[in-house]
Parts: sequence; structure tokens; C-alpha cells
Amino acid sequence: MTRTDTPPAWDERTQLTTFLTYVRATARAKCEGLSDEDAVKAILPGSPLMTVSGLISHLRWVEYQWFRIVFLGEPDEGPWTDKDPDREMRIAVDIPLSRLLAEYAEEAARHDALVAAHDLDTRARRKRRDGSTVNLRWILLHLIEETARHNGHLDILREQIDGVTGD
Repeated sequence: MTRTDTPPAWDERTQLTTFLTYVRATARAKCEGLSDEDAVKAILPGSPLMTVSGLISHLRWVEYQWFRIVFLGEPDEGPWTDKDPDREMRIAVDIPLSRLLAEYAEEAARHDALVAAHDLDTRARRKRRDGSTVNLRWILLHLIEETARHNGHLDILREQIDGVTGD
């Protein structure tokens, strides 16, 4: 699949979904050719959970949280707990990178179908911590921003692990 941030049409929905697809594909591209051993290396002394595997797991579960828990109002069945709110990053070191990437792709496909079935102005069923309610448009924008930010982290990790750089 060729990664592109250029949408096939210029309506708002197509632009948003194209960018989300692009940043997801970029995260996956940052993992190409990386061994499971390298994917779990925590090379930043101040961030022991910051691994390639941890970030891919985090991205998968962040989408789950925003689309399924917040937007649809489904029960929270994520891996995190009150005592371990970053557990999705911690458990990733015990899961092969290929499985993490497959689960991320499956979750993304599920969410793409959800986005296609709802108007961008549809409000989430759950409120945020501050009591506000977001719409689907906001969730898409937030996920684009968060995924792009973590792609920067993946860039740094990958370069430090094996010198691979690129877009």
C-alpha cells in the first residue's frame, strides 16, 4: 500500500480519514524490518515504557478508547487498570510485534467502518473527564494528532535502535 496524505476527494470526511489512514500507515512503516527483540528496547532512560512495541500497542488501545468507549459508550475492556494506567505499553513487550501490528490494523478497520456509518457531527455517548461531549470530527482530529505525535517518538526510537530514518 502506498502511503499518501493526499485525499482522493476534498470533502471534509475524506480529508480526515485520509490523514488518519496516512498516520496509521506511517506508524506501521516505522516498524518494517524491526526484530521483536529490538521492538521492546527501552532506550530512553527517563521513559522506560517508551518502546516501539509499547507505542504500537498504545496507538491501538487509544483508538479503542476513543471510538468504542467514548464514542459508542461500550464498556471499558482495555488492558489498563487504576493501579497501572499505562499497562497497554507494559504488556506489549511480551507480544510479538507482528501480532501488535495485526491487532492495530484490525482495530483500525473496525473504526473505519464505524466512521463511515456516522455523521461527523454525531456526539459521543460518554462525556470526557471535564464533562464535555465531543463529536466524531473531534475524535478523528485528536487521533490524527496523537498518532502523528507518536510517529515522532517512533522516529527517534528507530534511529537510536538501528539507525533507520525516513518518512
